Amino acid sequence: MPSLNFQCLSRSAIAVVAGLMLAAPAGAEQLVVSNYGVSANGMPFAVAMAKGYFKDEGANVTGIVTSDGGGTTLRNMLAGDVPYGEVNPSVVVAAIQKGADIKIVSDNVSTVAEFVWAVKPDSPIKTVKDLKGKKIAYTNPRSTSQALATLLLQSGGLKTEDAELVKTGGFGEGVAALDTDLVDIAPIPEPLWSKFKDKYRPIAKATDILPPLENVVGVVSQSQAKAKGDFIRAVIRARRKAVDFMIQHPDEAGDIVAKAYNLDPAVGRAAVTNLTTSRTQGMPYWGPGTVHMAGLQRMIELQKSVGAISGDADVAKMIDTSFLPDDIKGIQ
Repeated sequence: MPSLNFQCLSRSAIAVVAGLMLAAPAGAEQLVVSNYGVSANGMPFAVAMAKGYFKDEGANVTGIVTSDGGGTTLRNMLAGDVPYGEVNPSVVVAAIQKGADIKIVSDNVSTVAEFVWAVKPDSPIKTVKDLKGKKIAYTNPRSTSQALATLLLQSGGLKTEDAELVKTGGFGEGVAALDTDLVDIAPIPEPLWSKFKDKYRPIAKATDILPPLENVVGVVSQSQAKAKGDFIRAVIRARRKAVDFMIQHPDEAGDIVAKAYNLDPAVGRAAVTNLTTSRTQGMPYWGPGTVHMAGLQRMIELQKSVGAISGDADVAKMIDTSFLPDDIKGIQ
């Protein structure tokens, strides 16, 4: 995760701001969603766009801006005065510690159920216990995949130093490293897993070995919260409707996701079905927005272990549930 600097804008952030200003008609808004079009977290936004839920709820959303990594996504959101963004909670905590005037307003993905760690079919690795002395892929330093690799090893009674963690730069690159024997096992999250599940053998699934860990949250700046509160509430309601639709109509939702994410329709359907039916200790993957403090605290502690967050964080003060519908306003 890149270092956050809210005193000056990167060139890429300035470019995004310019694009937002040129692309959006008067009264229209865009959203910023980390890794949209690549990672599973943002799929409900694709459904909400396609089904017209934003418009139905009174939010004139014309598009979704994305970038690799939560730090860049958050900088772009703040630089462009975008009313609502979805990012990793560790990015939010780190930004607030550096002075950013932002709040968590919704809990969008409450588990890391998209993660599967897999090996080649002929690998001698059968269980997590067999990872001692092996090479485990992760994307980048201080990333969620690096932190989860530690928990993966712990689930088999091993320590981080019992294996070699290998940086690959991305999940697709991790699959390539697995193919070429540069690593022995790699994390393959959805929708990549639905694409490659017939090619590799799963050793561990996050739903089976990990507790609920806060994945991504909705975030707003205080200035936007004051100026565009109704819009923010409408976005949260529309996303909630999209999640409900995905649960009730996974095939149609999968087709929508496939188009937005440039996937084969069968892959889109499989990914949506997998994640709408997954439960991690009873917790669904995509939630309606309800904030779960335990999962949030667990993810923050996990990110501290890889250096993504430093120092203490008063998480309760970083949350504002006033934008949530009345039936899910309470922190659980």
